[in-house]
Amino acid sequence: MRPKPASSGRVPRSDWCYSPPVCAIALRPPRLLAIVRTGGALTGWAGRRPRPPRLVREVKMATAAAIAADEAERARGRRAALSFAAIAVVLGLPLWWRTTETYRAALPYGDIEGLGQLPFQLAVPVAVVFAPGSVPGDLPRPLPFRDVQEMEIPVNLRTTVTTRYETIYRSTTAQEEAALEAATAREADAALHPLQDASLGSLTMYVVPETSSLLPQGISVYVGKHRSALVRAGGGLAALRARLQQLTQVMSFTVSSITAALSDRVPDGQLGPDARRHLKSSLGYEITFSLLNPDPKSHAVDWDIEDAVNRYVQPVLDKLSLVANFSVDSQILYYAVLGVTPRFDKESSSFLLSAHSLPHVINPVEARLGSSAASLYPVLNFLLYVPERSHSPLYIQDKDGAPVSTNAFHSPRWGGIMVYNVEAPASPQASLPLHVEVDMVRVMEVFLAQLRLLFGLSREELPPEFLLESPGNEGLADWELDRLLWAHTVENIATVSTTLTSLAQLLDKIGNIVIKDDVASEVYRAVASAQSAVAELAVGHLHSAFQASKEAVTSSERAFFDPSLLHLLYFPDDQKFAIYIPLFLPMAVPILLSLAKIVRETRQRKKEPTKVD
Repeated sequence: MRPKPASSGRVPRSDWCYSPPVCAIALRPPRLLAIVRTGGALTGWAGRRPRPPRLVREVKMATAAAIAADEAERARGRRAALSFAAIAVVLGLPLWWRTTETYRAALPYGDIEGLGQLPFQLAVPVAVVFAPGSVPGDLPRPLPFRDVQEMEIPVNLRTTVTTRYETIYRSTTAQEEAALEAATAREADAALHPLQDASLGSLTMYVVPETSSLLPQGISVYVGKHRSALVRAGGGLAALRARLQQLTQVMSFTVSSITAALSDRVPDGQLGPDARRHLKSSLGYEITFSLLNPDPKSHAVDWDIEDAVNRYVQPVLDKLSLVANFSVDSQILYYAVLGVTPRFDKESSSFLLSAHSLPHVINPVEARLGSSAASLYPVLNFLLYVPERSHSPLYIQDKDGAPVSTNAFHSPRWGGIMVYNVEAPASPQASLPLHVEVDMVRVMEVFLAQLRLLFGLSREELPPEFLLESPGNEGLADWELDRLLWAHTVENIATVSTTLTSLAQLLDKIGNIVIKDDVASEVYRAVASAQSAVAELAVGHLHSAFQASKEAVTSSERAFFDPSLLHLLYFPDDQKFAIYIPLFLPMAVPILLSLAKIVRETRQRKKEPTKVD
């Protein structure tokens, strides 16, 4: 039985609550939530009456409101996480990438690659002028007419050089006929010089009658100091053309000179023995004259090097100023020995330096010179060695053991050394040191000959009927200067192609190097100048082609050695990670975890079936 109310009039809890089980459920929402989610029936305890439907609905509504509030809170969290992630990805990441990216200006990679495949076409304008009585009878056309002869020089599979001789055949003018009436070939060459085409690279061949007295007996070709030559007629047009072709190669360029200029592209087996002996083309050269006096106690040597340079060397350098810039200095080194002990010959009572010991002479001497360490350009060393009294006289032998007439030798791409012996005093009691006055004329003759060898201006072996005029005090003829310009122009273009190709490969391999706009402009200027040089060579404009090649070399060297291209100025990737990870990791971890939670809940929600009450 139900208990009765207490006498105090207070209604027990079981009396004011309609159903105690229902009250218990209402006071514990979590349990009720569990009952609702599991779909349990709201029945009371066993044997009790069912709850009213109105109360059940209210409980369900309260439970649904709690679920909705919880879901709304989770949705706000998801939106916040997604907002932070979107801001970091859309705004933060591009901003960071833009402010920290390596600036790299665009480069003409295609044009740089094309420089190595540009065909060289060397056009030489030649004028063949016939004097009265020298015109062959088998000319194909009446004078004047033009003729073009081409010849290919294979270098490698990617490079070919085509020589093009554009020849104009004509008769002499009245002034040229008057000049050819001179007594000697030298006078005729001087008189014809003002009447010729003064442009670099052009040649003029004057064909004189076979009975002309201008040429000495037995001489068929005379090559003057300028850009002209005298050729004796005879043998028909075919023989004349063969002689003219040989002459044009002597006065312009040969196959060996062009392959030597392109030595970097020619296989070693196809190069001649002298291909790598010449100086490489450069924008400047430094010439150093050194006097070595290893025994100053015995010899007081005096040389007037300043006057000798002004009289003999400076005219040559003035003519070579078109090729490069030159600077000259001199020095005197005391107690500087050769580093090789000469061998004493009893028969001649002299000391000898054999040919195989000459390479060991340069290294000890070069350590004392100290001129090449601080130089930006190649240094040409010319040494005058006065042997000490205990090793005098000293003579140099060639490979066959014969004494060298000049008592000097030269080293390719380095310079030359001349041994200057001092005559022994007549009396053994002569006071020391002996005063020695150097004969600078004899010394400068040797040094100028070595300078020509270093620049590749050595006279090739010619047939005996060829006579070459001496260049005189200028040191080289006009056509020899043209020959040097032909070779240096081709070499400059090849050097620019090699430099820019190496630079492009370096920048393509290391993407962390900054490429500034001024570096890119230098590269574009070098490519344009190299292309212009090739085009000017094809039309026979040697001077403009050489100037364009020099500009190309200057721009390519500036771009290649620009300080901003040093890779060590910038952080490598491992240092970048060490800097950015402590900065971005604390911010990225919460965002990534929130995104992972959102993805996980989304996948779980898709897997759960939708339930309907």
